[in-house]
Amino acid sequence: MKRVIGTLALGLLTLAASAQWTNPATDVPAYNAAPPTAKQALPPIMSGDQLNGPYFQHQYQVVAYRMAAKIPNVLHQQPCYCRCDREMGHNSLHSCFEGTHGAACSTCMKEGVYSYQQTKLGKTPTQIRAGIERGDFQQIDLEKAAL
Repeated sequence: MKRVIGTLALGLLTLAASAQWTNPATDVPAYNAAPPTAKQALPPIMSGDQLNGPYFQHQYQVVAYRMAAKIPNVLHQQPCYCRCDREMGHNSLHSCFEGTHGAACSTCMKEGVYSYQQTKLGKTPTQIRAGIERGDFQQIDLEKAAL
């Protein structure tokens, strides 16, 4: 019993000590560095009649999906800071809008709206990703974006 407790204590101490050397700035969630190839078809983003029901009770949820559907290749190249890559196996922000996850997550919606707005301003996916990594998407007001 003492060995088990000692091993657990050593494991926790090691974990706590290693945490001080991690760099959150380099801990970017999964994304694709380039647009999909001609042979690589992205799964569709939910649209049309799929955008109703319990996950789409607010207009901003529908608007976020409509914006996302206009820029699938851009979203394919963006990370998602809700960390769904770890929890759900997502490989980019695009994955969030393939199902209802994006409608239930304000981080996904804000990043999607931010990506759309920045694309409209002429920013490249790389520039948009830099803004997402800085946290610029956090300033997005979903209610205002739906107007």
